[in-house]
Amino acid sequence: MQSPSAAPRTADTVRVEVLENGAVWRLVIDAPKANVLDAAKVALLTAAFERAAQEEHVKAILIEGEGKHFSFGASVEEHVPPQHVSMLKGFHALFRAMLRAGVPTLAVVRGQCLGGGLELASFCTRVWASPDAQLGQPEIRLGVIAPVASAFLAERVGRAHMEDLVLTGRSVNANEALAMGLVDQVADDPHAAAIAWAKEHLVPKSASSLRLACRAARAGLAERFEKDLARLERLYFDELMATHDAREELAAFLEKRAPRWEDR
Repeated sequence: MQSPSAAPRTADTVRVEVLENGAVWRLVIDAPKANVLDAAKVALLTAAFERAAQEEHVKAILIEGEGKHFSFGASVEEHVPPQHVSMLKGFHALFRAMLRAGVPTLAVVRGQCLGGGLELASFCTRVWASPDAQLGQPEIRLGVIAPVASAFLAERVGRAHMEDLVLTGRSVNANEALAMGLVDQVADDPHAAAIAWAKEHLVPKSASSLRLACRAARAGLAERFEKDLARLERLYFDELMATHDAREELAAFLEKRAPRWEDR
């Protein structure tokens, strides 16, 4: 991970920038166009949250993707056994680090925000989206499930909307996402809108008090999330990946062919 300073851009990484005299950190998924959340970038994001937890002046962390899209989601290649175990455990470690850090998080979404990308954005405290944003949980189309969305998304949008997204795999546009509570504001310049909100509502406040308020607001969530995520990991490893169809759909996607379902 680059140091939070004016470091030069390197390809396929997570860029860390310090704004507002250190009060706001901007984490940029810097691998356009897809900004795929592979294990390496997930580890960099996790490390950034672990470091921010030790920096007492950080009051907000803003996450966005470089270029036209937020993220197409997690690496499909890393979903294939045996990589799927380390992939999923590493991805879930990111959300646990976000909860432990207790820092308010702001997501800036442009273009496609899919799969693990939507899980990451929706887990943030607030979400801003551009009018062209498309948000979805398409894991079911790959024959797999979305554990973080299954454990958390109902907290943001309610169970009916959560089940709609995870069972259909469809994407919604920015206005539908706003109506269901998946995003908090649609703005032509979502980055500027997020920064303005942080400057008005977070930067003037005590960093220590903000973190305690964030932890308090998510105290019950943290307990439920940890319990549910452990259960869903077992479901994924022991049951889902033992099915023919989950392995077949992943293989079909990588081989660019239609899947041959056997409903087992």
